[in-house]
Amino acid sequence: MNLIAPSLLSADFARLGDAVRLVESAGADLIHVDIMDGHFVSNLTFGPGLVKALKGLTRLPLDVHLMVASPDRMIPWFIEAGADWISFHPEASAHDHRDIQLIKSAGRKAGLALNPGTPLGVLDDILPDLDFVLLMCVNPGRGSQLFIPSSRDKIRRLRRRVQDTGAAALVEIDGGVNLSNIALLAEDGAQVFVAGNAVFNQPDPVEAVARMKALVGRPGRA
Repeated sequence: MNLIAPSLLSADFARLGDAVRLVESAGADLIHVDIMDGHFVSNLTFGPGLVKALKGLTRLPLDVHLMVASPDRMIPWFIEAGADWISFHPEASAHDHRDIQLIKSAGRKAGLALNPGTPLGVLDDILPDLDFVLLMCVNPGRGSQLFIPSSRDKIRRLRRRVQDTGAAALVEIDGGVNLSNIALLAEDGAQVFVAGNAVFNQPDPVEAVARMKALVGRPGRA
């Protein structure tokens, strides 16, 4: 399973509805929505109102990444808004297992997001409960950053850990994913590819999505 998840962080904020419809027509699999609260990261972006609006525009699952200081407070808001996948950072949660169970009890997919400096060891006791793990390949907080090369080894180690433990979690990556490296990252074991600049800042976003899908072994809609 290899999935392309265009990130709205790199889209034109004045035309988000058009951006979603465009990548859906291209064959994207998910819509990635970065939620930043100005505390856990310095930037401030979207809220549950936007997620609710997007839910009425697309059939694609909404992949909501909470870069927030109090995920336990915000998770119910985004469940109610219609988020389909929800991830948060373990550093921000006092009770990550409880927060994961809250997401799963609502019938949504639950994941943990790991910063470049967060070791895989934080997954030791919770990996079997996760639907996906989001590996940040840049430091969170803004788009258009360069891929951190050491992330490739981390992707490989995470994929081996998932396989060795028999867990079902998908390996999702975010940050610096582009047409030049996506095939290599798929070989490393990534399965869900968040791409912002490499989609929305290209002359033809539809072609960009189609080429990404082809590079990870799935035909797109050019």
